[in-house]
Amino acid sequence: MKKNIFENYHHLGALSDEGEYEVSPELIEHKDVLEANAEDRPFFRYFYIISIIFSVLLFFKLVNIQITNGYKNRVSADGNRIRPRQIEPSRGSISDSQGTPLVNNILSYRLDIYPADLPKKKDDRLKLYTKVSPIIGISVDDIIKAVNRQGVASLNGASLKENIDRDTALAWESQLNDYPSFQVAKETKRIYSPIPGLSHILGYIGKISEKDLELNKIGYTSISKTGKNGLEKYYESTLRGKPGQEELEVDSQGRVQRTLSTNPAIPGNNLVLSVDSRLQNAAVAALQQTFVENKAEKGVALAMNAKDGSILAYASLPAYDNNLFARGITQGEYNTLLQDKNKPLLDRISTGTYPSGSVIKPIVAVAGLQEGTITPSTKLDTSAGAIKIGQWVFPDWKVHGIADVRQALAESNDIFFYALGGGYQNIKGLGVDRLGDWYKKFGFGSPTGIDLPSESSGLVPNDAWKRKTQKEPWYIGDTYHYSIGQGYFLCTPLQMAVATAAVANNGEILKPHLLSRIVDSSGNILQKIEREVINSNIADKNNLQVAREGMRQAVTSGSAFKVRDLPFTVAAKTGTAQFGDNTFSHAWFTAFAPYENPEIVVVVMIESGGQGSTTSAPVAKSILETYFANKK
Repeated sequence: MKKNIFENYHHLGALSDEGEYEVSPELIEHKDVLEANAEDRPFFRYFYIISIIFSVLLFFKLVNIQITNGYKNRVSADGNRIRPRQIEPSRGSISDSQGTPLVNNILSYRLDIYPADLPKKKDDRLKLYTKVSPIIGISVDDIIKAVNRQGVASLNGASLKENIDRDTALAWESQLNDYPSFQVAKETKRIYSPIPGLSHILGYIGKISEKDLELNKIGYTSISKTGKNGLEKYYESTLRGKPGQEELEVDSQGRVQRTLSTNPAIPGNNLVLSVDSRLQNAAVAALQQTFVENKAEKGVALAMNAKDGSILAYASLPAYDNNLFARGITQGEYNTLLQDKNKPLLDRISTGTYPSGSVIKPIVAVAGLQEGTITPSTKLDTSAGAIKIGQWVFPDWKVHGIADVRQALAESNDIFFYALGGGYQNIKGLGVDRLGDWYKKFGFGSPTGIDLPSESSGLVPNDAWKRKTQKEPWYIGDTYHYSIGQGYFLCTPLQMAVATAAVANNGEILKPHLLSRIVDSSGNILQKIEREVINSNIADKNNLQVAREGMRQAVTSGSAFKVRDLPFTVAAKTGTAQFGDNTFSHAWFTAFAPYENPEIVVVVMIESGGQGSTTSAPVAKSILETYFANKK
């Protein structure tokens, strides 16, 4: 044992001639210590091993923190001092075909609250709300609700108040300087043109809803505005623009110290419509005049290009003020609109559905000619003034005598078209199914596809529909009514414009559109809307020409005499559509001009307006006069 101990320390001794170690006196003197150290060597060995293991683990931990997850941890740390803020883009404008602004932006101010910058403790937040509430005139409860909707930990702002005037905004910026979680922000406010009757097509914008926010997660926050109706909604992605973002460095209290980076917002693109404000004003003025003269309150006037489907005037009255919604409509104001018996929120042109009355007859005439049910020379004796079937009587509005299809159109002969649809004397009749098929060919029974967010399909009924909804079969009397645009048949004024244009342009069903082109903020044309043909060659051109001749004859010697004295040629059709208990009627008038080469189609409908020939015709006349005067 001694030898082993001393051998471990041989460097302190010397080797003798016999090969033995000669231990120095100093080493012998510390013999007890050496023996103790020898006994403790296993402990030191384990200590060294543990130290090495710990050092390796620590090394890998540092590598994980600083290298593997370094970026993530750095971003997390920056989150404590950097606040990303979205920059809302300036919304694109909307103008008419002549460049007249219809929708524009003005500078406004908004008060936001940023929950992430609020005190962490609930009591401290409540104290802050209590201090700020008297300054901004918003109750503590309303502030709490806004924060809770957004989420107490949210980095995004929640809007507390909008449409703040400049003086108030400047005052608040100074008063709220010590409360960085409350910030006054600039924004653009939407201003809509006072030109009447445009509200239904322009629509309006409003604060994005929670549902919309879920559907549009990219680029929107709770303070974003979005299109809610009309073109504002339909072309949301075009008008919206692209949001920007800035990164702000804040101190521990949430106060902004400096802007670290800014990615500016990209403005939205602008819409140029095909609507002409001059024609729009003429349509509205004429509608309002006929309301006064005929004690009416509701109606529409629509003008469309017969060659490409572009909308030239679009007036649905009564209308509403879009600016109410843009500034934030009150519940009382909204209730007033909802409770108005004249329904100003209803777009009667594309979503209102009505029996068409006799303005449908040119389509029925084309169907009868195309199917061979009649020829251009077929004549019918209508002198009886009514068709009697058993106990049922189907009268005409006057006695017409012997008539062919042109004269029947000119004089709006009901008996002739009863026969054309359901059969009478020498005319076999189309029947409900063939008649319905032709209505559908001309675009009835389905949306036209106009660039608006909602549109009605109308109703093209048949026997199966009646059995299902009315619990009774289809009768011959139903077909008679169907043939003159009465009974269960319903259409929109927009569908009637598309169908009338198809008669005028030799059988093309055009997709109507309000947008003419999309322009960027520098005035560069990004997209031009081209004509789109939904269906073509729907009938023989000769048969369409016969219908046009009948409509021309209606002007020269028939029921559409009100537009006879215009200095250009017009073809037209009048309509009086009974509804309810047949004591009231909608007044219709359709027209196109010039007769030889149609450019414009006009549809006018006055609810409960009486006779189309007297109530609606003057409105159409005013629109046509204005259109051709502007052309000159």
